[in-house]
Amino acid sequence: MGDIRRHVLIRGRVQGVGFRYWTRGEAERLGVSGWVKNRTDGSVEAELEGDPAAVDELLDALGHGPRGASVDGIDVSHRPPDGTSGFRITTGDRRGVRDWFRRD
Repeated sequence: MGDIRRHVLIRGRVQGVGFRYWTRGEAERLGVSGWVKNRTDGSVEAELEGDPAAVDELLDALGHGPRGASVDGIDVSHRPPDGTSGFRITTGDRRGVRDWFRRD
């Protein structure tokens, strides 16, 4: 089976607790590519791409988050894989994404 890609919205107390940095670390540990960013509504948004088992494991972890986070809900939708490599913490909208602390 090939790679999968998932778009994720995480709601709750997920900003100001290191959620994006923790997500990047977990993604790198699992070999998952993609990006994560804070949204103006207080949620965190991410796209994850990689081996189905690794993406599923990261999705499970995102449902709990790092210490200090309180996840109220997570919405997941399917997207077609696009061959993304590396994992980035980003800011801005998807058309004008600016990379922060990029590790490829």
